[in-house]
Amino acid sequence: MGKNLLVVAATAREISPFVQLIRKDQVSNNNIDILISGIGLTPTTYHLVKQIKIKKYDLVVQAGVAGCFDTNIDLGDILIVKQDTIADQSVIEMQKLKTLFDLKLVPQNQPPYKKGWLINPDKNLLKHSGIKTVKGISVNQISTSKRMIKFYRDMFNPVTESMEGAALHYVCLMEKISFLQIRSISNYIGERNKKKWNMQESINNLNEALIGTINNY
Repeated sequence: MGKNLLVVAATAREISPFVQLIRKDQVSNNNIDILISGIGLTPTTYHLVKQIKIKKYDLVVQAGVAGCFDTNIDLGDILIVKQDTIADQSVIEMQKLKTLFDLKLVPQNQPPYKKGWLINPDKNLLKHSGIKTVKGISVNQISTSKRMIKFYRDMFNPVTESMEGAALHYVCLMEKISFLQIRSISNYIGERNKKKWNMQESINNLNEALIGTINNY
């Protein structure tokens, strides 16, 4: 018996090639469940919690595309988010972004947070993946405002932005389940011209990385 793995994606499109291989039994570990969580932090949290209460998993892998703050990273590149946080759980005061931690509403080390971040603690798992690790933020509203983008850069210095990552980190840290957040860069933050996005290549690269991760686990 292999280990129990759960692959989570916000949309079916993002992991469609991987699902096709699962159906053809072309992935080495057959104890794999798929969860399409829906887009956003709230549905991801709800459906992930429901799923892990049904079955015990050795590893949860969230796979999806993401926006990128760093234009030195190529579209289509694969990254693993080692630490994440909810960036727009905050307020603007005196021309400065302040998080719930800055406002002293929540202790910055209140579990599962460490200094305001949701950090993947499994250094061996991160290293074994062979994929570059970065900081990411999660948001309820995709960032398009230059003002908010600057606030996020100054406060968090993130590389990726998603709408689900922090939910994965929060739930798995609280439940003490190993996890990986794999992201493929589809666009740069603030760029709303989708003709400049690289969605299909990002999805292809994402699924190759996902398959490699599962086969090597």
